[in-house]
Amino acid sequence: MPHLKPVLIDSHAHIYYRDYAGDFDDMLNRAADAGVSAILVVGTDIESSRESVELAEKYPQLYAAVGIHPHDAGRVTDACYDIIRNLALSSKKVVAIGEIGLDFFRDRSPRDLQELVFRHFLQIAAELNKPVIIHDREAHDRVMMILREETVRRGVLHCFSGDATMALDASALGFYISIPGTITYPGNQTLRDVVQAVSIDRMLVETDCPYLTPVPHRGKRNEPAYVRLAAEKLAEVKGLTLEDVARITTKNAGDLFGIRLWDQSTKIAYQIRNSLYLNITNRCSNHCTFCPKFDDFTVKGHNLLLDREPSFDEIMEAIGQPMGTDEVVFCGYGEPLIRLDLVKQVAGALKARGYKIRINTDGQANLAHGRDILPELAGLVDSISVSLNAPDAATYSRLCNTPFGEKGFSGVCDFIRAASAHIPQVVATAVTVPGIDVDACRTLAESLGAEFRVREYAEVG
Repeated sequence: MPHLKPVLIDSHAHIYYRDYAGDFDDMLNRAADAGVSAILVVGTDIESSRESVELAEKYPQLYAAVGIHPHDAGRVTDACYDIIRNLALSSKKVVAIGEIGLDFFRDRSPRDLQELVFRHFLQIAAELNKPVIIHDREAHDRVMMILREETVRRGVLHCFSGDATMALDASALGFYISIPGTITYPGNQTLRDVVQAVSIDRMLVETDCPYLTPVPHRGKRNEPAYVRLAAEKLAEVKGLTLEDVARITTKNAGDLFGIRLWDQSTKIAYQIRNSLYLNITNRCSNHCTFCPKFDDFTVKGHNLLLDREPSFDEIMEAIGQPMGTDEVVFCGYGEPLIRLDLVKQVAGALKARGYKIRINTDGQANLAHGRDILPELAGLVDSISVSLNAPDAATYSRLCNTPFGEKGFSGVCDFIRAASAHIPQVVATAVTVPGIDVDACRTLAESLGAEFRVREYAEVG
């Protein structure tokens, strides 16, 4: 599995300005060279909205959004609403209403008029079934109040400038947050804290060019190629690779705007960071209440919904000759040890090629197979990560819906306790489901002779 060139989408650009007149095509070529395969050109008034549509119709990699910036709210008339509505209907490449919102920093239009215009455009977006691109500067509380009161639930808060609580609230409403080049500014720890706290599954990347040029080009004109710099810094903060961030944010932009560049094919072997994961079954022993697969079979931009379980040959073909891989992990959207014989066969083949092997499991394999299967993994598996998830049987039963009844929790504990005799590294994990006593889980894991790791509730993969 060779590393591929990242595919990025600049989700917010103003490339109709005169700043780009002298090198427009060269600017687009630089973007392509940087891996930017699509650019969303966002209007801020009637003239620039028209220009955005014209550019989108002319260039296949460009898409358009139409709207009126809050700076101009004081000049908006009924005719303006009609023009924006008609522009939105004029081309299939118009994928959003925006840039709209509130700006209480510059206050170039009266605040009451800004709110009136913002609501009207939200209503147009709802009427046309279009997502929205929201400008919010020093107006966080009012923006969130209006979003809660209106019916639109698809959109993005571009150049996000709120705190982590606001970001989580916006995500809960159905909105994405967009990360610009300001994430690279040494003094902008607030945005990096937001990125750390919020799931990347709710993020886009953007330039807002020609503004907000990232380090090391700060002070110069911004352009779409530089969205890669924002993505690289996002990857650093999240502990991911650039390829991970590109894949995830491109999927997110596709889900929101319909810009379909994400590889939607089902993955048997898939890379996250420097680990190669194997998705060999969607069957599972438990039916955990917090499992995200009941909403979406996507993990870090990879589609894991199998139409059938792959064979040994299909798995080995999917693995190929992986590059930059520190370990191979049996972990898809299912319990890998349900397919114990296949796991042993694949692990044996990969160990012979020198790979380290890890299994992520719910720890109920002994119950499922009716025997102690751990000796069968000796010499094949270097590390096993077991989902403990609860400090007691009652909590485990409530969260995990185990089919093994009272034996479920004790079976997991017995599995963890016995694993160290056969596998060099044993890790017990717990997901930070609200209300779970993580410290009690840690104490239990350590008493069973295992290392302990916390898995964030909002982050999968």
